[in-house]
Amino acid sequence: MSVFLLENDIYFPPASLAQEDGLLAIGGDLSPERLLEAYKNGIFPWYSEDYPIMWWSPDPRMVMFPKEFKRTKNLRRLVNKGIFEVKFDSNFKKVLKECASVDRGNQDGTWITQEMIDAYIKLHELGIAHSVETYFNGQMVGGLYGLAIGKVFFGESMFYNKSNASKVAFWHLVEKLLEWDFDIIDAQQQTDHFKSLGGRAIGREKFLTLLKLAVEKPNEIKNWNNK
Repeated sequence: MSVFLLENDIYFPPASLAQEDGLLAIGGDLSPERLLEAYKNGIFPWYSEDYPIMWWSPDPRMVMFPKEFKRTKNLRRLVNKGIFEVKFDSNFKKVLKECASVDRGNQDGTWITQEMIDAYIKLHELGIAHSVETYFNGQMVGGLYGLAIGKVFFGESMFYNKSNASKVAFWHLVEKLLEWDFDIIDAQQQTDHFKSLGGRAIGREKFLTLLKLAVEKPNEIKNWNNK
């Protein structure tokens, strides 16, 4: 299959036309309008500095249905101890920058470019992108961020500077998503870590069917702070 070249129009080819590795298109921009169109159609940007914007829709897709989250005894015990203070949308910009600076082993650089940071800050200001942060002794030590569209949370990245800090953030994220009747957490790529938390891989066709219904459901919560 061919890789599509995007121009100025806010348009994406069907995600089902992506290559075997998930690459669908190159080019375009990271405007809020284009990003929303992408996510609603099962497509997301992922690229490195000095490369054009690349748009992906992998098959299979790693997701979690919030009710399937695995609350292990150790994690439950940790949460109940209240070691970490948890906040929502308290310092979105810092979470982004911390995620961008994470050492990812054999990866050169980061896919969270300055262009990406600027784009997701705009989405945060629009009430679409959100963060969950964990604090220890007043210092941020972990967190995650993603997009909430309809009843889908599109997880982007997480970080921790203290063991289990990001897992506690994820625990509290799931609790909120259950409270607000979210249908799906999209993790995009398959990882053993997300699988251990209750995630599973589903075929792209099934994912797109579930996604189409879930993103159209009403979601009036724009500011997660103090919710």
